Amino acid sequence: MVVTNKKRFSLLVCVVLAVFTVLLLRLWHLQVVRGDHYRALSENNRIRCMPLPSPRGSIFDRNGELLVGNRPSFSLMALPLEIDDPESLFERLLPILGCDRETLDRYWRKVKRQPRHLPLVLAEDLEVERVEQLEENGVDLPGVFIESRPMRFYPHGDLAANLLGYLGQITEEELAKRGSENEKYYPGDFIGKSGLEKSLENELRGEPGERFIEVNVRGKKLRSLQTKEPKPGRSIRLTIDWKLQKAAEMAFGTEAGSAVVLNVHNGEVLAMVSRPGFSPAHFARGISSEEWQELIRDVRNPLSNKAIHGQYPPGSTFKMVTALAALESRMTYPERRVFCPGSAQFGTRRFRCWKRGGHGSVNLHEALRESCDVWFYQVGYEMGIDRLSRMAFALGLGEKTGIELKGERKGLIPTREWKMRRFKQRWFDGETVNASIGQGFVLVTPLQLAVMTAAIANGGTVYRPHVVAEIKSLTDDTGAYNKEPEVVRFLPLGERNLRAVRDGMVAVVNERRGTAWKSRLKSVAIAGKTGSAQVVKQRERISRSQERHIPYRFRDHALYVAFAPADKPEIAVAVVVEHGMHGGSVAAPICHNIIGHYFNPALPVKGADNEIPEDEYGEE
Repeated sequence: MVVTNKKRFSLLVCVVLAVFTVLLLRLWHLQVVRGDHYRALSENNRIRCMPLPSPRGSIFDRNGELLVGNRPSFSLMALPLEIDDPESLFERLLPILGCDRETLDRYWRKVKRQPRHLPLVLAEDLEVERVEQLEENGVDLPGVFIESRPMRFYPHGDLAANLLGYLGQITEEELAKRGSENEKYYPGDFIGKSGLEKSLENELRGEPGERFIEVNVRGKKLRSLQTKEPKPGRSIRLTIDWKLQKAAEMAFGTEAGSAVVLNVHNGEVLAMVSRPGFSPAHFARGISSEEWQELIRDVRNPLSNKAIHGQYPPGSTFKMVTALAALESRMTYPERRVFCPGSAQFGTRRFRCWKRGGHGSVNLHEALRESCDVWFYQVGYEMGIDRLSRMAFALGLGEKTGIELKGERKGLIPTREWKMRRFKQRWFDGETVNASIGQGFVLVTPLQLAVMTAAIANGGTVYRPHVVAEIKSLTDDTGAYNKEPEVVRFLPLGERNLRAVRDGMVAVVNERRGTAWKSRLKSVAIAGKTGSAQVVKQRERISRSQERHIPYRFRDHALYVAFAPADKPEIAVAVVVEHGMHGGSVAAPICHNIIGHYFNPALPVKGADNEIPEDEYGEE
């Protein structure tokens, strides 16, 4: 019995010694082997790194006018690590902030998706009175503080909103992507979501700073230790003229659509309009769910930059392409006459001209002036889709222009190969007839129309359009970027052929039977071309009185392209008015208002009223 007890005691002693040995070895490992590591972790628990947002770079027009800048704003920040009872905190904050509980909850939910030691935005762009109240009640509001942050400022309101773009809080997907690119983005940061703000994000954003602060065991700030100041983003100078941009937007009145103004000699974008617009300031301060729903439910798509996103049948503005293709391939000649009785038969189908009674016998000059469909039907049918599509591509249609904006669409110039690939069907001659007047499968963007018109105006040089003139470096003395004109291609168009097409465009505006005669300007000679594009096919002709009763979404689009002065071109303009019905009476006046303001800035701008024309001139 005694031996058994001794064995048990010895076993117990061995176990105790083994346990103490393990504990001592673990203590030695923690204190000696891993001492530096855990000491660093302890310091990290005592020191916080607070990100400091950098002011985004400013955006100016071509003459140095500020379009987008920054202003100081006050934001209410929260450190989730210091907040034990958010419910109680919110109850005290709500009367001061004057917002609803749902707003605070929406911000607070982001706590689950970010480290608790990082600050979280609870309210933005606070008024001075609310800031003072928060400061006065700071003792009863643990874990929150006021921070001054740069906020986007728009001195001209919603001017060029779709071009400039808007900001929004970074999403989890964007945060993961940017993190993989070794960029310092934090939850709650604002990032470019559209327009130039998105395309030039890397240049505009700058480099965020950091502030290291010492905190106690509860995370309460004790003192600031070190601050790395943020570096502002680079400033951007555009090719846009803000006064011309404003005049172009005013010219649209309440109409929806787009306009692009180009310098025909270098591809500079002088104005880029997309209507209706929106207020980017709402996004800068944090757009409400009600405001967002209102924007995305608007059938007129205010968030879309229609100059590069909108794809429309070009209608009769495409007739210059058909004419040049036929003339350059020697399939026709300017003096050729075609009789227009109001329609033309090709195979088993009859294709109508827009004018009921027809235009009679017309040559190219008269066909462009009065926009006779039958002349182009006949020429296009004889020429074929291959020659037509080659000229369209050469003039910059059916392909992205390469402008500095993201999301540009390429439009569509149909070919035999495209149709077989897309529909597994061969090409039909009737489809060529439709394409010859810019209908059928043909789709273009307003920017492409402007590029095409500029090439016709300058003698055949297709420039890559650009809207950025200069990106200034952070130091303003090295690394500055200046955009030089870029030639995409030069078309060796015959002088006689080019002159015939341009003379026809001059006649559209300056001869009495021209479809844009009514909106001509006395101060400057303009060369233009009207067009209308079907949205839905009408089973039968619609009279002028019936046009007023067509539902808005089923009305034809109105188009117009022009360059001026006609004898020595400087600018090219393309206008698309969604569901505007008639190019001559709706799109042409908008374009001529823009051109008039370009040559005489003191000229008053009249908004479009979309009146149905009273006679045959100006219908197309």
